[in-house]
Amino acid sequence: MLAVLFQVSAPGNISTLIAQTGLVAKIVLLILLCFSIFSWAIVYVKWRRFQALQVQGDRFLKAFRKARKLSELNVVLENFPANPLRAVFEAGYKELCAQVGNPGGPVKNLNALTRTLQIASSEQLSQLEQHLGWLATTGSVTPFIGLFGTVWGIMNAFLGLGSAGVASLRAVGPGIAEALVATAAGLFVAIPAVIAYNHFLGRVRETAKGLDNFSLEFLNAAERNVS
Repeated sequence: MLAVLFQVSAPGNISTLIAQTGLVAKIVLLILLCFSIFSWAIVYVKWRRFQALQVQGDRFLKAFRKARKLSELNVVLENFPANPLRAVFEAGYKELCAQVGNPGGPVKNLNALTRTLQIASSEQLSQLEQHLGWLATTGSVTPFIGLFGTVWGIMNAFLGLGSAGVASLRAVGPGIAEALVATAAGLFVAIPAVIAYNHFLGRVRETAKGLDNFSLEFLNAAERNVS
């Protein structure tokens, strides 16, 4: 049976198999194609986003550690593109100025400043996590969608075999091969989505650690009254 399936599903016949599939199988393949397009679009956008954030974050962190006062960095803040570190700094500096006034003085409520930094960090992480749920959904759902198409195709193949009254692997092989295309398509969509989801989730966790460390550095600078 494997030989028969291999023969009918040779690389040159994949397009033929797809063309010969029934209406339900075509709908399943169309759904899988939509999942794949959206998933790869998210992967591309997220990959570009994290690559840019890595460069921008390193540049901003160097400037922050080089500045003698927080006010010095705030003056040149417009020179840095929008990134999570800049957003956390802006929120913290705004709260700090509201507490100490101008000219600066000692921090009046360190807990309030800490909460402000935490809220800003949480908001930035939420933005980075946007659309990652679609990748997780794609990885978990598409194999079952493909399996549904396969089961439906195999049922039709055996129903056709019963109607024809011919019981042979050569007769049922093409129908089963057509049905298995849906399973292969489901796995083809799911596997890259799962890999991308795990990768980007790891990048989000790294960013969370970086924001936590930056918040601690900001608090140290505020306590030293270098604003």
